[in-house]
Amino acid sequence: MLDFISGTINSVWGVFKTIGLNDIVDIIILYFLIYNGIKLIRETRAQQLTKGILILVACYALAVIFNLQTMRFLLKLCFQWGFLALIILFQPELRRMLEKVGRAKIAELSFFGSSDNSSDEEKWASAINVICDSAQNLSSTKTGALIICERKTKLGEQIATGTVLNCVPSVAVFGNIFFPNTPLHDGAVIIRDGVILAAGCFLPRPQKDELINKQLGSRHRAAIGMSENSDAVVVVVSEETGSISVAENGELTRGYTKDSLKKLLTARLIPEKDTDSIKENTFAGRVISKWKK
Repeated sequence: MLDFISGTINSVWGVFKTIGLNDIVDIIILYFLIYNGIKLIRETRAQQLTKGILILVACYALAVIFNLQTMRFLLKLCFQWGFLALIILFQPELRRMLEKVGRAKIAELSFFGSSDNSSDEEKWASAINVICDSAQNLSSTKTGALIICERKTKLGEQIATGTVLNCVPSVAVFGNIFFPNTPLHDGAVIIRDGVILAAGCFLPRPQKDELINKQLGSRHRAAIGMSENSDAVVVVVSEETGSISVAENGELTRGYTKDSLKKLLTARLIPEKDTDSIKENTFAGRVISKWKK
């Protein structure tokens, strides 16, 4: 046993001894390119595409291991023609990605990322209350509104078409954005992690625009199109009737009230365990404040 451990340590040490300065530089450059490549695709639909490619690669590896000849043949065909198909299908995304690389400054390229997910569920809980209050107020005055709640699919392409705000949601902010004849009232508001990231954003048209009810206006059609291209939850307030609608997975449901909208958004945007933890924290806070009194 000791001989095995000693041999393993010597083998590992031998590998490290053969690493030269050029190898270290090579590894650092490769890490730098991979990391910033991930940063580029995570804001687009290419992120979901990358996951699909990795799954196909894993399936091909399993087919090789278990000697599945038919699966190997079919997957090999996919890889042979898939690259050309990807270039054709994702030509706009590839062009924007290359343009972003050309515009990037050295300071914007980093080796390490930062993330702060500790209070995302609390931000969403607060944002949902504001969205519901705002939707009710806008509905009462028949003011049109289009609010997108981003989920796993990042909406960097749509954000780039609008004005970045990066502000905390409030009823006053939504009222100013969607007030008629203001510069941003015609576009959509995109909310990420409970924060208003951008306003005045343009959305893709629905895939089967001709099949949609002719009574639906441009806001409802844009909401359906956005929900077809992502997993976002889109809230729409009609300026003709004041009704509140929600688009999700390419389908539009109508006739929401403040309470029913809050219930739906909470179920979609906050995981059940996070909802429970927020309730527990809120209850604990009430108990502490009551005890202090």
